[in-house]
Amino acid sequence: MYLAYIAALTAYGMTPRATLEIPGGARRLDRIVELIAGCRYSFHDLSRVEIDPIDPPTPRLNMAFELGLTVAWDRLQPDRHVWFVLESVNRRALKSLSDLAGTDVYIHKRNAGRSFPRDRERSRPQKETSSVQDVHYIYRGLQAALPGILKQTGAQSRFEAHAFREILLTASEIVGRKLA
Repeated sequence: MYLAYIAALTAYGMTPRATLEIPGGARRLDRIVELIAGCRYSFHDLSRVEIDPIDPPTPRLNMAFELGLTVAWDRLQPDRHVWFVLESVNRRALKSLSDLAGTDVYIHKRNAGRSFPRDRERSRPQKETSSVQDVHYIYRGLQAALPGILKQTGAQSRFEAHAFREILLTASEIVGRKLA
């Protein structure tokens, strides 16, 4: 889903951001708040809120916590931020976070083609001409390029800062080729 989100955001003319891209000098929480405050849109996929089986078995609540920070920011700065909640299973987010009642949760079923909300009025601010086919094209290009990106950057995972930067560059190049 990570590559699918990057593909969709890039297709719609947005620049994906992630805490992993910010240098580690500042406290992680400060970096997260800075990103939320500096972005017009944020997407919170709660499908990865699951129990980590390594002792002690513990739920991973980072995305839910970041969503809470975002909701607070939105309340303090109305009309400056638009946020979306995504999930893979219908009704699970509202069961685990019942305080979200009344919030539209976009269900992607862990399907890259459903990774991005189809709410044109709120989530497609710049490029009305992007289509689901464009997102699929960028996504497939990123999937094909990923092994080379990891090798080139020496990253062990797509979730490392230098790999993330190269993935963004590759997504932009794919968009450029598609529009050329």
